[in-house]
Amino acid sequence: MNTPDLGGVIVATALPYREDAGAPAGLAVDYDRYAEHCRWVVDGGCRGVGPNGSLGEYSSLTDDERRRVARTAIEAVGGDGVVLVGVHGPGSHQARHWAELAAEDGADGVLCLPPTMYRANRRDVIAHYEAVASVGLPVMVYNNPIDTKVDLTPDLLAELARIDNIVAVKEFSGDVRRVLEIREKAPGLTVVAGADDVTLEALLMGATGWFAGFPNVFPAESARLYDLGVSGRLEEARALYEPLVAAFRWDSRTEFVQAIKLGMDQVGRYGGPCRPPRGPLSGEQRALILADLERAIEALR
Repeated sequence: MNTPDLGGVIVATALPYREDAGAPAGLAVDYDRYAEHCRWVVDGGCRGVGPNGSLGEYSSLTDDERRRVARTAIEAVGGDGVVLVGVHGPGSHQARHWAELAAEDGADGVLCLPPTMYRANRRDVIAHYEAVASVGLPVMVYNNPIDTKVDLTPDLLAELARIDNIVAVKEFSGDVRRVLEIREKAPGLTVVAGADDVTLEALLMGATGWFAGFPNVFPAESARLYDLGVSGRLEEARALYEPLVAAFRWDSRTEFVQAIKLGMDQVGRYGGPCRPPRGPLSGEQRALILADLERAIEALR
């Protein structure tokens, strides 16, 4: 297996919609705008993109849309970065199916949650990842115990790391102590920061990648933050990170998709609306997010 470099900033790309009365919820995927956005973040210094993640609203897409989104990202990025396609599914047969399609379409690897909509036990988690890894693409497992209620603990990751093709973990527990423990128990596994608001802390503890949300808004600045963090230039990294982190905290909140899309709108990109179940922000939420974004944008001027 030719494992791609999973270092750097891989952006969990937000998905733009355009109004279309015949589309689900009256919103059609804007593939041209999505392709342009994938190019923009890579041209801004990010290592690659991750289509069909939670931020990409994969669960709100039809099967045809979901595959076309992945293909769009792969074609847009070309050989200039990596594309890790989200293959999350309720069961191993669904996740494996999406991994097979990702392989057919030329993805560099896949990102995969444990079974969704089911609090899987240890045996079922291992079987799930064995099925996905059997497709042959590099697999980044995704630990998000907040949403899945399944915690990929360091000792469980050590077991998963013994499965061929499982090469990395996106660590989203928010506990930066996990980084060192994972490196100790599964030394062959690449540890990737998964929560934007503990990114610098994770990088300083030895994470070598960042699978990120707010680089949809600040790609060049996020790439620089990553470089400063992995090179240990703490004072410069803190000076850049501290005015951004209030905005970054929204990446770990329920309204993270709406918040990041609002941030894109604020910097002159296009974020736009979300499909259900995600609705518009309340006036209070919008005001809070805008205040945090304003601080970040002002600091970067």
